[in-house]
Amino acid sequence: MSKALTTFALVAVLTGLLMALSLTVARHGYPYGAIGVRRLDGIADAGMFIPLAAAYFFSGLLMMILPIRAASIVLTHIADALFWTTVVLLAAIIGCLVARWAFGQWDVLRALLNWRFLFAAAIIGCHFVMNELRRNVLLRSLFFVIFAAATLACLFWSFAL
Repeated sequence: MSKALTTFALVAVLTGLLMALSLTVARHGYPYGAIGVRRLDGIADAGMFIPLAAAYFFSGLLMMILPIRAASIVLTHIADALFWTTVVLLAAIIGCLVARWAFGQWDVLRALLNWRFLFAAAIIGCHFVMNELRRNVLLRSLFFVIFAAATLACLFWSFAL
């Protein structure tokens, strides 16, 4: 958990500094600043977590039914990569928004109230409790169904409000 928090903080700070640099360059009238801001804003979208959640929940589903050796391969090669991708993407979004807020764009913090950040919270939460889910047969059976439903929902439901 401390490694995840350290990674989150470092990526958020570095992304915030890059956004601050781009905003400063754009304020001085150089077009390269606007390009940098657009590129960083391109990844700063909470909707990016939905396909990540679908892939993560499918890997969780596989970990619930596979034998321990095969499940460990899924954990180390798929679930861990998706977890770290989620942590980095969430940190990049937070860093971009905090840098914009620091430059006087006060309304950008409303973007943090987007309900799609719940997908990132679900991935991170599931990853931290995955060992407990694997140990208990009842939890394994229950979360097989939950992961199957979550995977199908992430893939086929529009989530449009």
